[in-house]
Amino acid sequence: MGSPGGVGSTEPPSRVGAGFAGAGGEIWNKRAERYRMSPVHAAGPDLDTVVEMCDPQPGLKVLDVATGGGHVARRLREAGAEVVTVDPAPGMQPDVIAPAEHLPFADGSFDVVVNRLAAHHFRSIGDAVGEMARVSNSVLVIEDHRYTDEETEQAEKLRDPSHVRSLSEEEWRELIESAAFELERVEIYEMPLDFESWLARTDTPEVDQPRIRGLLRPLSSADGSTWTSPIIILKARKSQR
Repeated sequence: MGSPGGVGSTEPPSRVGAGFAGAGGEIWNKRAERYRMSPVHAAGPDLDTVVEMCDPQPGLKVLDVATGGGHVARRLREAGAEVVTVDPAPGMQPDVIAPAEHLPFADGSFDVVVNRLAAHHFRSIGDAVGEMARVSNSVLVIEDHRYTDEETEQAEKLRDPSHVRSLSEEEWRELIESAAFELERVEIYEMPLDFESWLARTDTPEVDQPRIRGLLRPLSSADGSTWTSPIIILKARKSQR
């Protein structure tokens, strides 16, 4: 497969895969600025860990999949890495417009492929992990919300219909190993989320908000202003077997 855009390409990256944006891309176009300005996306110990796992340095080629607000790419570029960003939403201003399930790059085009806080939106997580593994010649780093229970999944989908599913650590291990990568490190964090800003980022209808808060009550603070989502970060390396 060729690499039309980004690494090894002469075609303007912003035009690549434009047809993949679709209806989901339109939703995220409207949300783009909110995610660029979101404190929980722009900083935090989880972001620090993702950057550390990528081990950025001058000359390192990195693909940031579903870049969103571009926070991972920004940090990696500051450390000297050569980063190509990809996202299905033009409003996120990626270098390449394409979904994680169809990455328009040749096999092994990047030293590191990273994806942060987006995998729960992928319609075909197996295809997405397979594609990320295919274009990486060495390392894969993924961060996402970890599966808690069906009540939390229901709340997430009610808040944002683009939510597909969060995965457990066991499910992530199976997916990554089936893509011929070996897990090197797993970190678990707890991410406090302010209810008001979390609901506002996705324009959640007011009529649905009490139900969402009720479903998340076991994970909420005593005053009901925040809830805590478990986060999983995984680093894997291409198997040499």
